[in-house]
Amino acid sequence: MTLAFKAALFDMDGTLADSEPRSRWAWRTLFRTYGLALDDVELKTFSGRRGQDVLAERTHLFPADTTVDGLFDEAMGYWAVADVPSAVAVPGAPELVRAVHAAGVPAAIVSSGRRADVHGLLDELGLGEFFAVVVAAEDVTEGKPHPEGFLTACTRLGVSAEDVVVFEDAPAGVAAAKAAGAVCVAVTTTRPHEQLAAADLVVADFVGMTWPPSVGARP
Repeated sequence: MTLAFKAALFDMDGTLADSEPRSRWAWRTLFRTYGLALDDVELKTFSGRRGQDVLAERTHLFPADTTVDGLFDEAMGYWAVADVPSAVAVPGAPELVRAVHAAGVPAAIVSSGRRADVHGLLDELGLGEFFAVVVAAEDVTEGKPHPEGFLTACTRLGVSAEDVVVFEDAPAGVAAAKAAGAVCVAVTTTRPHEQLAAADLVVADFVGMTWPPSVGARP
């Protein structure tokens, strides 16, 4: 059985856009600037979360005269540097977004990134016109894995979370989607299948995915 959905909510980084090389470069550059190491294991814990939240947990590593907001702005300055690898669409993602739009179903972005960066990525991918709502880091007081972002998007779209499907790539995002009460499809662009097992469906990419996705009814 395939469920009927009244809206589709998409994460941005790692779900629609493969921007992880750019993000990794920015974070590593920030930490290196302050003489700090950032290995792959720790870096993976940043995935799907607001940058301010991960920095707030590490303020003790940085000089006393720095602030979370200042450090985050510095990291995003590195992120925007022109010679950092540009983001590309996750395979099948543009086609899926267009299929949602063709079906007359509203769509929203729910991202841990800044609004300006989200819109920049959407412009790069040529997908901005397909999203009625964008919920970014500035729009919530609690980042993923808290469900506030997804619930905010549902309110703005005028739908119930139980009637939407969320597309995510990170454990924090999957946890947020499930906490909101939504169906979740996870893509293994940044994490292995076993770390996304809480999702209702896990896929390698969106190639060939039709709308609505073939997700069975809840037990």
